[in-house]
Amino acid sequence: MKQILLSWSGGKDAAWTLHTLRQRDDVHVVGLLTTLTEGFDRISMQGIRREVLHAQAAATGLPLIEAWIPQRADNATYEASFAAALQQAGERWPGLSHIAYGDLLLADIKAWREALCARLGWRPLFPLFGSDTAALAREMIAGGLRASLCCVDTQQLDGDFSGRAFDAALLEALPGACDRCGENGEFHTCVADGPMFTRPLQLDRGEHVLRDGRFAYTDFLLRPQAPAAPAT
Repeated sequence: MKQILLSWSGGKDAAWTLHTLRQRDDVHVVGLLTTLTEGFDRISMQGIRREVLHAQAAATGLPLIEAWIPQRADNATYEASFAAALQQAGERWPGLSHIAYGDLLLADIKAWREALCARLGWRPLFPLFGSDTAALAREMIAGGLRASLCCVDTQQLDGDFSGRAFDAALLEALPGACDRCGENGEFHTCVADGPMFTRPLQLDRGEHVLRDGRFAYTDFLLRPQAPAAPAT
């Protein structure tokens, strides 16, 4: 089977991509790659805490490679970090040359990823690209995916949607012009459970903040685990 690295954002699209790839008998996902921002210790864009990311990776049963970028990194800095992460993956899994993304619709982003991967000698895969996003959203929910909105672009969607569960009620409440998967950047999600996980994450909703006067973030924290009872 073809070995594949998966670009992991911590959100529903990456999670569903993993689930989709695991239904195939011609590919094998060997690991996850995530970009994090220095100083924040969070996934870039989504704002998901690193400890939540590690819990997600553990629930998938896959090793995680981290690519770190400074705050407000330019494109060249991002590409250098990404290239270093791919090199690390190639050393860990000799012969690995494919990376999958959870992109759905945006042709310009897809083309940019294709060009970047080509320069680095890698081949990108887009298992969900071209999907009917409204139907895909319903499929995810029906399939057992559990996620919450962790970031909302308030120029496209009311900030009060941040923190809400990604469920059927949300799909009904979203404005008509809003993509049901948030594919135009309307929102990002944090996944807590689904068929790609061996166990659910227990997450508690934290504070709600507005950054850059535009992005409404809701923090999600791992619920503290009760200490094990002493042996008798």
